[in-house]
Amino acid sequence: MDIFEQSEQPAALHHGGRLRAAAARYAIPLESWLDLSTGINVNGWPVRTPPASTWVRLPEEEDELNASACRYYGAEAVLPVAGSQAAIQALPQLRAASHVSVLNPGYAEHAHAWQRNRHTVTAVTPAQIDAALATSDVLVIIHPNNPTGDVFSTAQLLAWHAQLAERGGWLIVDEAFMDATPESSLAPHAWIPGLIVLRSLGKFFGLAGARVGFVCAHPQLLTRLNHLLGPWTVNAPARWMAIAALQDDAWHERTRQRLLQDSRRLQALLCRHGLVPTGGSAFFQWIRTDRAAEIFAGLASQGILTRLFNQPDSLRLGLPGSESEWQRLASALAML
Repeated sequence: MDIFEQSEQPAALHHGGRLRAAAARYAIPLESWLDLSTGINVNGWPVRTPPASTWVRLPEEEDELNASACRYYGAEAVLPVAGSQAAIQALPQLRAASHVSVLNPGYAEHAHAWQRNRHTVTAVTPAQIDAALATSDVLVIIHPNNPTGDVFSTAQLLAWHAQLAERGGWLIVDEAFMDATPESSLAPHAWIPGLIVLRSLGKFFGLAGARVGFVCAHPQLLTRLNHLLGPWTVNAPARWMAIAALQDDAWHERTRQRLLQDSRRLQALLCRHGLVPTGGSAFFQWIRTDRAAEIFAGLASQGILTRLFNQPDSLRLGLPGSESEWQRLASALAML
């Protein structure tokens, strides 16, 4: 949970990007904030205006979206969904009561969705996964993990999948932060029954507001999920935009190189100020420290929003988007 969780909604999970809450709490105008709380690539794909026809016609599944996504992810089959969050909420409805192991710390919506659908959920650290598989029907991995940045080899993930699949289990791999390192993706293996890979245009492409994601899995499971979600889960303008973004190979390559370079720059900057990252990815750096709340407040008082965690006490910082933002962060860190 983050520092802005509100007691009147005890079941709600809050995430990064809650700028209005930060602006009100610290009495700093909304436009004055530097938001490093989400891990979203702020230099996202250059959005183009969809044709007017996309606004007056229902979404058409016969367009190029599925083919473009299969090519980009290297997947055999995909199902477009309204952001990977839609799949996270729906997948627990496709299984009878199960024992589910979820990587922890990790993206909290996974455990929340399985618990809400009356499954038994156990939080596991990377070191506990092997032991937990004996009693698990489903294993949920965020890869690279959010917020720790933990990664696993393809061989290890496929070995876990094989153990689960022997008894009809699932391995779900949330690859929301995978785009900068596509060589590590399990999407090309997702034709195997029981392996489900979630992808999103939110982080790498910076299109979080478009709500476009994909489920890569065996066609039989995709059919079941499609029937559950119903028609038109992704609107026509978003489909048009997603096709163009997925096909922009030159932009993909430039952006991968920049994100990896900027992540190394952020790591070095934090180290210079005595905040050595415990983990990270191409999109963020993660610092585990007892001073997390103090550092969060110190940066917030200067109009810089980060993501605070309390289980364990830690802080996640996304990448600044411009040179002036890099300098602003460096100055703020010097003031702590």
